Amino acid sequence: MELPAGDWVHRGNELIRVVRRDDFAAALEFVNLVGAIADRVGHHPDIDIRWNTVTLRLSTHSMGGVTDADLALVHELDRVC
Repeated sequence: MELPAGDWVHRGNELIRVVRRDDFAAALEFVNLVGAIADRVGHHPDIDIRWNTVTLRLSTHSMGGVTDADLALVHELDRVC
């Protein structure tokens, strides 16, 4: 599975995407949506939220880098980003 062109950056051993929303409440709503998707697929990103800016970081820590599980989650998250 390929990384889609666009907003994800491959840096080191992780994929990173920054998403901005209108305000803190909207950013929290987005984080909750990401959480629901992650639980459904059984793979979870690292999430950093700073007011209206959410940074998602994907890496399979046990494998030391990006795996097909991360790429599958990227494709799921692209539907809501």
